[in-house]
Amino acid sequence: MQSQNINSIQARFQSRLATLEHLLKTAQTHFGDDEAFLQKRIIADMLPFGTQIAFTCNQPRNFALWCDDKPADNLDPEVTSLAQAYEHIANTKELLLGINAEDTKLAEMTRIDFGKTYIELSGSDYVNEFLMPNFYFHMVTTYDILRMAGVPIGKRDYMMHLVPLIRNK
Repeated sequence: MQSQNINSIQARFQSRLATLEHLLKTAQTHFGDDEAFLQKRIIADMLPFGTQIAFTCNQPRNFALWCDDKPADNLDPEVTSLAQAYEHIANTKELLLGINAEDTKLAEMTRIDFGKTYIELSGSDYVNEFLMPNFYFHMVTTYDILRMAGVPIGKRDYMMHLVPLIRNK
């Protein structure tokens, strides 16, 4: 397994945000000017597509803030326009580009508050056990909502980060 450092985490988030943006553009092409798809959900008790965009962005956003010793600051979950969805992705990518932290940050302890409860994790565990699982959960949910809604996407669209590595035999 490749050694994990701040730059590799930053690069992984950047490439997956590019995938998220690609999925959004594909949905926009499929649905045209009708932004109603932002309210689509898999099942009634799950949050809609637009909220999944915000929640996906929250993970790399809070990683960048944490690297800068700033508190977590989640995006508004009410995403009601394509412009807002694209803005969330662009602002998150820009925030990631501003990271200027040493790899020793991954050894620091961090605390995540959940109202009346909290957990404490090393920075490495914060990334691997909290941010990445949440990131992929919400990104896969965006993919699943689009597939359910009939958007013509497949695994290649989700695994775009590997396309440059494909070689012919």
